[in-house]
Amino acid sequence: MTLPTSAEILTLHDEALARADWPAHAGPELTDPLLHWIRTNHRFNCLLWAEEDLARRTQVAEAEIAANKRAIDGFNQARNDATERVDELLLLALGLVDPATVGSDTPRSQVPAGARLNSETAGSMLDRLSIMALKCRAMRQQTERQDVDAAHRASCSARLARLEEQRQDLAACFDALLADAQAGRAYFKVYRQFKMYNDARFNPALVAEAQTK
Repeated sequence: MTLPTSAEILTLHDEALARADWPAHAGPELTDPLLHWIRTNHRFNCLLWAEEDLARRTQVAEAEIAANKRAIDGFNQARNDATERVDELLLLALGLVDPATVGSDTPRSQVPAGARLNSETAGSMLDRLSIMALKCRAMRQQTERQDVDAAHRASCSARLARLEEQRQDLAACFDALLADAQAGRAYFKVYRQFKMYNDARFNPALVAEAQTK
């Protein structure tokens, strides 16, 4: 498996956002499983972003907001699952995880002697890059509004420049982490997030509901 560069990921994110049918439709099939899961993560981030906007409405029925909140939970779980799959595929490509343990709750790392543990996974960095693409698009749209004054557009232009700088800095950090991992200087792990609020076995409110039936 060829490891992707940050430039390829940024292009993937931007091209998806430019499509008229995105994110309702995933788009053409990607044969590379790693790129497939990176795009899947991006798609659920986009769906999550839209639901978060809708959930802030104040002039709709409470049932609509409740539906938004439930959709947010589902999209957030799917986004997290895709991030973990990205990490697994990257670790497999780098030879940093025991293949027999991939998919389990406890993937076993295969760590070169002397390698440092990176506190953030590469998949989490790609997840953040996806969100940065959304932030940049949203701020860019503010700079193009004609129903606001010039001061608003100027302020948003300055903010956009800062967001784009942050996005490029994060992309460079991603490339550096993969380079260090390939060279045996660094590694990262798959951490199962175990989101308890979506699981009726662990969420105290759902447990209490079940006990009253």
